[in-house]
Amino acid sequence: MPVIDIEGAAQRIWDAMQAGGVALIPLDVAYTVAAQTIEAIDRTYAAKGRSFSKPCGSLGNFTMARELLDVDSRALEIVEAVVVDYDLAMSVVAPYHADHEYLATIDPRCIERSTKNGTMDILLNAGRLHNALADLAWQKKFPVLGSSANASLSGSKFRLQDVEQSVRNAAAIEIDYGLVPLHNAERISSTIIDLVTLEVHRFGVNYAVIKDILKRHFQIVLPDKPLAQDQLIRGAARG
Repeated sequence: MPVIDIEGAAQRIWDAMQAGGVALIPLDVAYTVAAQTIEAIDRTYAAKGRSFSKPCGSLGNFTMARELLDVDSRALEIVEAVVVDYDLAMSVVAPYHADHEYLATIDPRCIERSTKNGTMDILLNAGRLHNALADLAWQKKFPVLGSSANASLSGSKFRLQDVEQSVRNAAAIEIDYGLVPLHNAERISSTIIDLVTLEVHRFGVNYAVIKDILKRHFQIVLPDKPLAQDQLIRGAARG
């Protein structure tokens, strides 16, 4: 008998978010706070002490990336190679189709919170629970938005009990799966790559493998991972 019920958990999370709540959930890369209303999203910002100048991300899948992002075929081949062929988690930043039906159902203020300079950040393939929620979002055409479940600039949290109480207090539902698979001493979450410029916004989990994939299959040479901890996150990804 399974010890966890992914589909059941995804539905409970979905129901809580649709009711206006914040969900505190385990993804393979870190614990995350997710929401679907502007009030709930703003509660996560307040609980984290996060600046509104820093957008949150979207939970997504490859189909969503292919349909929603305004990028060329090579960019999509890169995404497919990493998240489908090699089955790795990764976040991507890219321009998006603002008139897509997927974005029509959610409060426009939520889109403002999750985009910047005409781009959005989509987290892909971050575990079974993530994928179940991303699939629900795409099927129901209603985005799930989120960010790491930690006080701003304090580093990703890999166990529920390590999440600051102020962040936990904002949640209407918590799911505890213990230690997440991609925990690391650097307390960093997914690698983030800009699909247009190929700039690395965050040197996160799986970075060495992603770097190797892009070099071998696409002749793209990404920079080496910085040795200094404070250089692992750049720009809007910080916090």
